[in-house]
Amino acid sequence: MWRPLLIALGLLTRIPIPWRGALATPRELGWSVLFYPAVGVCIGALLMALALGMPAGLDGGVRAALVVIAWTWLTGGLHLEGLADSADGWVGGLGNATRGLEIMRDPRSGPAALMAVTLLLLLKWNLARAAIETNATAIWLVAPTLGRLGIVLLLATTPYVRAGGMGETAAQELPRGWAFALVVGVLLGVGWFGSWWVVGVAGAVWLILRRAWMRRFGGVTGDLAGATCELVETITMLAWIG
Repeated sequence: MWRPLLIALGLLTRIPIPWRGALATPRELGWSVLFYPAVGVCIGALLMALALGMPAGLDGGVRAALVVIAWTWLTGGLHLEGLADSADGWVGGLGNATRGLEIMRDPRSGPAALMAVTLLLLLKWNLARAAIETNATAIWLVAPTLGRLGIVLLLATTPYVRAGGMGETAAQELPRGWAFALVVGVLLGVGWFGSWWVVGVAGAVWLILRRAWMRRFGGVTGDLAGATCELVETITMLAWIG
């Protein structure tokens, strides 16, 4: 079972991993999705170490900026790109699912993409600063974990509407029984040891997003899954700080 974990790390981070997605079997890709929350824990642990390891005399805004920069670099901006493409597809598609999906395939970024990414990073920077100044250390573990848990649940419950590629394969091969057990276990853990309020808010955001993707696009794509991760992650931070 080490290969699915390494595949998940290779797909979702810039950590050098010997086995990348291109070398994975369909079954391994499906099982690797179950390790997405574990990747979130790894990302969070590195961010926590960075946030706590910086000199206390350094301005909080600067420390927060460094954490957000490290966060973006560590993930390769993968889910931010998904958010950007989703924003372009949502706005440019004008309610037409086919047109929206075509726009999301375009590697160029439009005004909606730039605004979405800019506003989200601005909010995330302010939340990171608040977390540092209030010593809310658990937030670094909880937010990345719930964000990636949102992807697991999305792929387990939502039709995948873009044919071809690793995303469709991962969604088809995902062991759904294990996925639902994982979701329940993680949510119970976060609620019991952290905050039921945060679990409730994250769950509500996920439900709203899934409903929006279904109504506008008829399902989910890799870009929409990435956007879900970013938005659940950020709103989790907001709920925790609030």
